[in-house]
Amino acid sequence: MTQANMRGNVRVISPKTSVIDIQGDVTIAAESAMMEAFTTAGTPTTRTIILNFTGLDYMNSSGIGLLVTLLIRANRQKQRVMAYGLSEHYRHIFELTRLNEAITIYDSEAAALDAA
Repeated sequence: MTQANMRGNVRVISPKTSVIDIQGDVTIAAESAMMEAFTTAGTPTTRTIILNFTGLDYMNSSGIGLLVTLLIRANRQKQRVMAYGLSEHYRHIFELTRLNEAITIYDSEAAALDAA
């Protein structure tokens, strides 16, 4: 089994908004860490979860699959998912996979928080 090279630090900004700071690689090996961070971020009052990708080193198709799983969980809990800090490469991948239609991408944390 591959060891996870991802950490997800959760910051609760307000009762309705949490940020997950993603550090490292988002691959299938990150599933446990990603789901744990999402669960911690999603308090009963949380309506918006913002993914901070500024610390992202690498993401593959399995990582995209994890994001889809997070989206499904968020939708079931009536939460929305936003993101910022994506490199041009990963922005392009979000566009190709149409993930940008489900996860709104912002240029900065401040812009995402304003939209939240």
